[in-house]
Amino acid sequence: MAEGLSSPVGPRVVVAGRERDYFSGTGYLGLQSDPRVLTAAQAALARFGLSTATSRGGYGEHPLYGELEQAIRAYFGTERALYLPTGYLGMMLLLQGLREQVERLFVDEAAHFSLWDAARGSGLPVVSFRHLDAEDLWRQIALHLRPGERPLVLSDGVFPISGEIAPLPDYLHIIAEYEGLVALDDAHGVGVLGAHGRGTPDYWGVNNARCLTTATLSKALGGYGGFLADRQARIQHWLAHSAVYVATSPPPLPIAAASAEALRIALAEPQRRERLWQNVALARAGLRALGWDLPDTPVPILCLKAQPGVDLGALQQRLFEADICVAYVTRYTSTPPGGALRIAIFATHTEDQINRLVETIGRLI
Repeated sequence: MAEGLSSPVGPRVVVAGRERDYFSGTGYLGLQSDPRVLTAAQAALARFGLSTATSRGGYGEHPLYGELEQAIRAYFGTERALYLPTGYLGMMLLLQGLREQVERLFVDEAAHFSLWDAARGSGLPVVSFRHLDAEDLWRQIALHLRPGERPLVLSDGVFPISGEIAPLPDYLHIIAEYEGLVALDDAHGVGVLGAHGRGTPDYWGVNNARCLTTATLSKALGGYGGFLADRQARIQHWLAHSAVYVATSPPPLPIAAASAEALRIALAEPQRRERLWQNVALARAGLRALGWDLPDTPVPILCLKAQPGVDLGALQQRLFEADICVAYVTRYTSTPPGGALRIAIFATHTEDQINRLVETIGRLI
């Protein structure tokens, strides 16, 4: 069994009894171990205990859930927010709530497991289209959509291994003539993309009622649990047509308190996101100089694809021996053929750490 973390998440961690530079996981803004976030969790645990021991609604409601949803509304500038046990459930709730508004689903072939599970569980016809290929999406819609049907396009906003960004404007342009919708799982986009850190739509400058998003607090935003943030009427409709919200136990109260505090910090400290972008640019430039074709985006996921003469599995192991942790991925969604090294950049990494990462990779290949 692989060795896991035995220290808090951060730019330096303890794995297998040694302190190492950590370029894995999803703690992009460095909030998971922020002392203020931990203090909020501790205070909530001491005052309220672990949980409400019942689903939300009625006695299962709690002020801490309300405070978290208020923090989500403030961050995303929306009328309503809905907090869920996991981000995995977000698309399931959304599709249940959209059953009366769409008739056929079109899913990026490399979409996350959660999107595929939600699509298959919706009972609606499902068609795949080639990864990030707007022209193929148009072809599949023209081929499969029946007269009077409305399409729903499903995609990650930012893909978890490849780090690619969905071409949202293209998708919205295609579905407009069909009165369709686009739904993104923006787990890896929120917190890091866009002028306000609101994710993929913010990155593209899109404010379109036909674009819906679900996301998670467990990555850049430093907490835990899924959420939807949208108009009051929309969320009320989705709730009325889905059992996900009332049929699942909410996350523990200390987690809600910690998540709310992390969100408030992310909103009040945009310099974290700016520092992250600087670190990402430094790492991308260094790795491009070593021969990897990396796009110039602020996404903190750097995907090193297989190259002739480079054994990625062996490279990961040798980096680990040099006290640098990166992930070697072969089977997760959006993994390119031949596997990849997935390098995660944090706002809390130092320039020295990033330079050491690049220099060590250059020495080992």
